[in-house]
Amino acid sequence: MRERRVWRDLDASGVRVLGEVVSAERVWCGDDERCTRVRMLITLPGRPPFTTNHLVTGERIVETGTTIAIDVHPTATSSAWPPTDKSIRHHHYRGTMIAWGPGRYLWWLTMRQRWRVLRGALLGTSWMLALALPPYLLSHAIDDGLRARNTHALTWWALSLFGSGLLIACLGTYRHRTMTFVRMDAALRTADLVTRHAVRLGAVLPRRMTGGEVVTIGAADVINIGKALTMTGPGVGAIIAFCVIAAVLFPISPLLAAVILIGVPVLALIIGPLIRRLQRAETVYRDHQGALTARAADLVSGLRVLCGIGGKDFFATRYHRASRDLRAEGYRVGAVSSWIDALAAGLPALFLATVTWLAARMAVSGAITTGELVAVYGYVAVLTVPVDFIVASASDVGRGLVAARRVIALLNLRPQPGDGDHPGPEKPACLHDTETGLTVHTGQMLALAPADPADALALVDRLGRYTDSAATWGTIPLTSVPLADIRARVLVADNDSHLFAGPLRATVATHRDHLDHEITTALHTVAAGDIVDALPDGLGSTVDAGGRNLSGGQRQRLRLARALLADPEVLLLVEPTSAVDAHTESIIAHRLHTARTGRTTVVVTTSPLLLDQADTVAYLADGRIQAAGTHADLLDTCPGYHRLVFRG
Repeated sequence: MRERRVWRDLDASGVRVLGEVVSAERVWCGDDERCTRVRMLITLPGRPPFTTNHLVTGERIVETGTTIAIDVHPTATSSAWPPTDKSIRHHHYRGTMIAWGPGRYLWWLTMRQRWRVLRGALLGTSWMLALALPPYLLSHAIDDGLRARNTHALTWWALSLFGSGLLIACLGTYRHRTMTFVRMDAALRTADLVTRHAVRLGAVLPRRMTGGEVVTIGAADVINIGKALTMTGPGVGAIIAFCVIAAVLFPISPLLAAVILIGVPVLALIIGPLIRRLQRAETVYRDHQGALTARAADLVSGLRVLCGIGGKDFFATRYHRASRDLRAEGYRVGAVSSWIDALAAGLPALFLATVTWLAARMAVSGAITTGELVAVYGYVAVLTVPVDFIVASASDVGRGLVAARRVIALLNLRPQPGDGDHPGPEKPACLHDTETGLTVHTGQMLALAPADPADALALVDRLGRYTDSAATWGTIPLTSVPLADIRARVLVADNDSHLFAGPLRATVATHRDHLDHEITTALHTVAAGDIVDALPDGLGSTVDAGGRNLSGGQRQRLRLARALLADPEVLLLVEPTSAVDAHTESIIAHRLHTARTGRTTVVVTTSPLLLDQADTVAYLADGRIQAAGTHADLLDTCPGYHRLVFRG
């Protein structure tokens, strides 16, 4: 039963527990649907209690003191961050690998599929040991069959040799199949954790980690992490097979057994420093790879702009230079890898030649028989397979540690800001930013004209609660309101919002379904009717990911239409018409004011066309609101505003 699992055993699927309701409040969770927001106390065996927020849909009345069964997932949020109990600081705690190192993370992946890994280790060991059967059977076929001229014994040992071949084939097939499952489980489990945590981080992720870094984690690191777990199967089997073969050789010749017991560790000592050097080179290469991937993504997304301003060749040259640097780092990694591969293939061959030479001299002197000489050769030849697996597994583990370090860095990013537990205002309320002194009154369209765009972006982040601040919503601090409540009622729309691939009607869709006439109305408001008319299938026409088949102005208008369709209580728009011509902008400005009548709207802009339509204009300079009033009043009374709007 999953209910009996303790917190340290939580995996990506979560676990069902009973939570005691400590508070309950009826709220709106849709246009015409009521829900109950409940705060519950969760207590697990041997772990400190924590609280979590949930929405219970429907008309059911939830009373304080009752218990509700819920699924607690690794990405569930909590007001306690990070956990203070040292006994759980190294466990998978609500999506964060707190204070974990890469080795610990690989161990965690191993323990998540411990029985499959154990099966892989058993099959790998059996397969390695089965490889030693043919030399043993062949030696007896020679001594007991050929030399003794015993046809019956020769036939028996020959059939046994054939059976050992079938056994090796079967064991090898099942070993490879099991280890493929092990690698895929580790890779997909890592991808699942990264995806869940990336969703939980939301807007924090692009500010803390580049898109190229995230792409490289998903494309390369998860695969390297999966390969690292090869050590748990054939790697373990190779070590055991090495010890068993040395034990089998001991009765034949203690000298040969001693040579093997000493020689193989010497090989490992020779290759070990190269593996550490490979790990360092892989780390540097991985850093350059993430940075170059991010630059490539930026170039692709801004290619039209670069072509328009004539900067394509300049940025292409910079990219080529960075690509050459990455290639040089790749050569360094390849040089170390080639030495490791060469030594992994050459040293065992030299080792085999040395042992065979010793065995041949012993056979000539009569110390061992001809059959034993063949067996020794076969054992040592078979020993090259475990040695090769040990070297390859060590190399895979080195790459896996580099990849795991990157994954842990992402999983340890803390979502900002923390979740609150105080319900937001029941009715529309004013937003107030204490740092700038701006107050956004309900039901008005306010235009924010910033002298420094960075100040305006920081202000929008505070009002949209993408960062902690002293901003208030009515009389309630924004930091104390649950993020789910803020995201449902306050929408920040900027020009970085992604346009998803699919039909046009799906591209502008929001959290609820919209009728075609609603979509058409929103597109009319943003003067995007020409986009629909130009596409072959109207609203059913396909839009590429990111709107790559549209112009910059068309993408901007679709983003604005999507924001209007969401119809939030508070809409914060950042330069919504910066990529359209003046005629289109004047149409959008007038229609936007009409469409948002009675709703709170903040527009960050310095366009006179939009400023003239606003109910109130606030002039932001030096981090404070310097003046507020209508566009016409500020032109007459505020010289700084006049210079900003008319660029001089």
